[in-house]
Amino acid sequence: MEKFVGRNQELKELNDLLAKKNALIAVYGLRRIGKTTLLLEWAHQSRLPIVHWQARLETAGGTRQRLANAIWRWAYATPTTPNPRPPEFQDWEILFREWVRLIDERTNPQTPLIAIFDEFPFAISSDPSLPSHLQAAWDLLLKSRPVVLVLSGSHIGMMVDLANANAPLFGRFTAKFPVTQMPYATIQDFLPNFDAIDRVETYAVLGGMPAYLERFQTNRSARANIKAHLFDRTGFFRNEPGQLIAEFTRDAGRYEAVMRAIADGKHTVKEIALSARLTHSDLTPYLKRLRALQLIERRAPALLQPRQRESSTRGRYHLSHAYLRFWYRFVEPNLEAIEQGLTEAVWQNITEQFNSFVGAGTFEELCREWVRLKAQQRQLPFAPEHVGSEWNVKAQVDVVAVNFRHKQVLLGECKWTQTKVDAAIVRELTTQKAPLVLPENWQCYFAFFSRSGFTDDAKQEIERIGAIAVTLDQLDHDLRQAFEAQIVASNA
Repeated sequence: MEKFVGRNQELKELNDLLAKKNALIAVYGLRRIGKTTLLLEWAHQSRLPIVHWQARLETAGGTRQRLANAIWRWAYATPTTPNPRPPEFQDWEILFREWVRLIDERTNPQTPLIAIFDEFPFAISSDPSLPSHLQAAWDLLLKSRPVVLVLSGSHIGMMVDLANANAPLFGRFTAKFPVTQMPYATIQDFLPNFDAIDRVETYAVLGGMPAYLERFQTNRSARANIKAHLFDRTGFFRNEPGQLIAEFTRDAGRYEAVMRAIADGKHTVKEIALSARLTHSDLTPYLKRLRALQLIERRAPALLQPRQRESSTRGRYHLSHAYLRFWYRFVEPNLEAIEQGLTEAVWQNITEQFNSFVGAGTFEELCREWVRLKAQQRQLPFAPEHVGSEWNVKAQVDVVAVNFRHKQVLLGECKWTQTKVDAAIVRELTTQKAPLVLPENWQCYFAFFSRSGFTDDAKQEIERIGAIAVTLDQLDHDLRQAFEAQIVASNA
């Protein structure tokens, strides 16, 4: 089982639903993100009776019987008979009615049953009629009983479709519960010996995926772990990209072509279509689907008015899955060499580009996260309505926080370099980039983020203009402190 870290807010939200004594909940998120670990931790903490059924791709009868096995373990298991055998059930209606009889016999309103139907999309694939049978059972039997039923799955599209207007379970869900990646601050819990640089580099290649993070060793550096695990031709990470795509789509080749193009620096619709050899109209559904699956995200310039962002042709697409970014950038192009065992040569070539990969992606994202945090804490010169980045044909700014109503903006520069930020970089943002992106008559503030700190001249210039200067250690500390405060608040 994955190591359980954090998730205090998710546990609180699940406990709020549990307090209703009767609920139907849809839980969904990417594979390896920790859905099952979260749900089992929550269920065990509750000390309530549990039915946990993990569906597989099998026959309809096999699917039904596997659920019966889980119900019988809850109802009849003993130390001497841990896996009691249920009778054969020929249809869902008979099984659900027998389950309800057992609920009536063995539960009361103060001790509801938690039922987790895990990887529910597999069950639907095995028997497409199951949602209709479950809808009838919920309406006629289960919604009046002390049971909290959780339908969980990694196939995000199928899970979301369960609640669509034309779906049998439409209108029945008490809550739809997406499970997202762990925040950067949890890296310290998984890898306590890492310093801030190691934590950022790890987050850049693994993101907040618990099943990935628990495979790194805390007594090795981030780069030593990357070299040992991500370039192992037979290891855990070798087949992850293919499995991620294969689970979600029937047209894996085109989806991979789209993601490969984005990873290769093609961010506009025109660039992606050309690289993936698709027409604009053919590309659109692939982009829409990949966004729904949380594998890519669309960003629009921060200084665009909110109503213009979704329709703007200036939108850019980025991979939001960290390991896929790393895979398509560094592993896939070198697969032939990796298969030949030439890992050392591959790694030497990659290290020359790795700093820019971390800096232009993850470090900038963490800097924007820091700005959002300070906005929430009311520690910025104004209250932003939106935080993002800005670009046009003349300039690009890494971090932008904007208040449209009061015409206030903060512009930030991020540097993931081994040398300190000097005064020339400060002046480049304030005197060259700012006039190229700012509307007229706006009040402007500045922020600078540096992995390696600032020269004395830069500090003097930053102080002179009243800008914010943030080192990596400060950013790392502030994000961690906010995470710990959230844990305390959720436990109060």
